[in-house]
Amino acid sequence: MKNWKLVVVSLVMIMLIGTSGCGFTSKTKTTDSGKGANDTITVYDTNEIRTLVQWAASDSNSFTILNNVSEGLYRLNAKHEPEPALAESYKVSDDKLTYTFTLKKDLKWSNGTALTAKDFVYSWLKQMSIDATNGYSFIMTDYIVNGAEYLENKVSAADVGVKALDDNTFEVKLKQPTPYFARLTVLPMFFPLNEDFVNAQGDQYGMKAENMIYCGPYILASYDPASGSTMKKNEGYWDASNVKVPNISVRIIKDQSTALNAYKSGELSRVTLASADVPSMKSNPEFSSTSEFRTTYLQYNLKDKALSNKNIRLSLGYAVDRDTLTNTILGDGSAPATGLIANSMYGDGTKSFRELNSNVTVFDATKAKEYWDKGVKELGSVPSLTLLTADDSITKTVATYVQDQFKKNLGIDVTIDSKTSKARNEEMDNSNYQMAITAWGADYDDAMTYMDLWTGGTPYRGNYTSDKYNALIADAKKQTDDAKRLQDMLDAEKTLLNDDAVVSPLFYRGFAYLTKPNVVNLITHPFGTPIEFKYASLK
Repeated sequence: MKNWKLVVVSLVMIMLIGTSGCGFTSKTKTTDSGKGANDTITVYDTNEIRTLVQWAASDSNSFTILNNVSEGLYRLNAKHEPEPALAESYKVSDDKLTYTFTLKKDLKWSNGTALTAKDFVYSWLKQMSIDATNGYSFIMTDYIVNGAEYLENKVSAADVGVKALDDNTFEVKLKQPTPYFARLTVLPMFFPLNEDFVNAQGDQYGMKAENMIYCGPYILASYDPASGSTMKKNEGYWDASNVKVPNISVRIIKDQSTALNAYKSGELSRVTLASADVPSMKSNPEFSSTSEFRTTYLQYNLKDKALSNKNIRLSLGYAVDRDTLTNTILGDGSAPATGLIANSMYGDGTKSFRELNSNVTVFDATKAKEYWDKGVKELGSVPSLTLLTADDSITKTVATYVQDQFKKNLGIDVTIDSKTSKARNEEMDNSNYQMAITAWGADYDDAMTYMDLWTGGTPYRGNYTSDKYNALIADAKKQTDDAKRLQDMLDAEKTLLNDDAVVSPLFYRGFAYLTKPNVVNLITHPFGTPIEFKYASLK
């Protein structure tokens, strides 16, 4: 992917991302409308809602709203698997370059207007135009025929590979085979938009609840970016009979301790725990934890004199006990990294990528010291090392632990340079670092969302250039044989982590919660849009 992602998804994704700031509640008091405790779920987020304009939205809070008042051709189910939503089905041509989606019959917007294939054409072209300010144009232009050219105003809309063959048939032409393409359509950027309605609203579109129309399980009842929003069940939704909770409220609560106190007082029925609170809460029957598709890792700068030495890089990677980091230091549902690609990400349909490429990253103190001694001998002296980190509490905790591991297992004193995330990113972009703690969250459920990050040779990715690695990724992108494509990416991960030791994965981020027992099946997805209300119910 492109370098803009440093700004946007740090899931999407993000991707994505922000789920740590969310907690959940069913109200224990009567609402203003007179409805009681069993008809409302309230979530909280630590950040204000930036925008509900689809082609401008990039933060998790906006995605949460958009994902529940709209949807795409496909939607993630309760098991985080894509399943048909507004699409009934799709067919792929023999060359795997043309996708033909058939929409469900009689789809309606919340104002009664028919929802047709033209709404997807308009929306996708909007996302591929200069109007899109969310940094996500790439998610279409990288794949769709003439998408990039349209963004650059070199071709007309008629030349782009998105067409409405009729009201119920939507055709997409791709530049190269993309096995995960249908899975991309669960993301908000791919949701439909009604051109007539958007144009009629002008610059007021997305500013208020009444300036939008909806096609998801809920409609927006009220919206205030600073304080939150409310949603109510969309009775015109194609699957309304399976939406069990009538009302949703999204509040903004910026302080974690305030949210925890609200949970203890009975206002909230789920709350995210800070790492410091986890040990005392683990025995609570309301405790649970989950891991997401987000990997935190050490990035080495190969242009630094000391870190240009492969043995030094290997030693640093072997020196960190990741089990202790996740189970004892963090204890928040995070999992030890055994490779770059997070646990449970898609592999071959039977086994996950991680199961197929297990234990690429390991802890071995003996090997760490052996590689360190080799590296020092090759350098001619013991190098002085500095670890660049962001200044948030979790990253500082991880950095301190890693520093201690280097002291314990290598006998070296590493300096920690803690900066704001923005300043850290600037230092990395300017190649002004030796090694840094950074992270990446999956935009979609495929290893490629990680693997092509290191093909550009950018300073942020350690100034890494490898003809072998680039060839593997290039072949994976054009490969029509799914098994060969997967093998390319399995080999690429081993090349990146073992053969070239460019990065050392540390952990897959997780979250710990307390949840009241009356909230059932409220889903937090590990990638893409975070919170899913469609499948929830209240006892």
